Amino acid sequence: MIKLIASDIDGTLLEEGTDGINPEIFTVIRELKKKGIVFAAASGREYASLRRLFQPVKDDIYFIADNGASVMYSGEEIYATLMDRGLLEEVVKKVRTLPGCYSVISTRKGECYLEQESEELDDFLINGYHYDVHHVDDVLKAPIEIIKCAVYKKHGIQELAPEFLEKYKNRLNVAIAGDIWLDFMNLESDKGNALKKLQEKLHILPEETMAFGDNMNDIGMLRAAGESYAVENAAQAVKETARYTAGKHTEDGVLNVLRKLL
Repeated sequence: MIKLIASDIDGTLLEEGTDGINPEIFTVIRELKKKGIVFAAASGREYASLRRLFQPVKDDIYFIADNGASVMYSGEEIYATLMDRGLLEEVVKKVRTLPGCYSVISTRKGECYLEQESEELDDFLINGYHYDVHHVDDVLKAPIEIIKCAVYKKHGIQELAPEFLEKYKNRLNVAIAGDIWLDFMNLESDKGNALKKLQEKLHILPEETMAFGDNMNDIGMLRAAGESYAVENAAQAVKETARYTAGKHTEDGVLNVLRKLL
């Protein structure tokens, strides 16, 4: 029997960087809760963004935020891991030298910090993701607890990724989190590890867990769930990891599976 459902957001439930979620999901989440089934929103997005997106059920679900660097429930921190400061400095200083790249810093409080000015990126983060954005001259000098550094590049993030993946493969978790994002967290920060923490807390087994995803940063989560689904628009490696396939995010693939489960 399924007792826990974890779903990625961007590219799985809705279009990347938007808030265009089908409101029926809130009704489904409430019905799942009545049947004793817990729902967790698992994303590279920050907690504040996820809480706004799921406002109607914000106190009824768990949030696996920042690619597993944070787990929250009803405003309470269940789990969090801070980035190694030395490695963070390495990444930020490198990104400063890369044309068209921006460091987007996530904090333990669910806020977002930037040091480069970009009206386009600000608009995307504020009006697309609904982040709490703060601008500082130097993020490395800001008095904040950092759990993730995301690199934004409008075009070509896939070409940028191999160098970072090779350089930090044994030191940081480097995750391709979409067509425009490359995320850096501590090695233990992963959606899969976060889901395992949640399973332990709730005394739920992997075989009692269902998960949905579309991108490389979802693979750990899918492996931690006995019933794993890749949406039809998922990366090939994600499809090869998942046991099943759901419809495209534009066709309510996840919602259709949950309707059948109910």
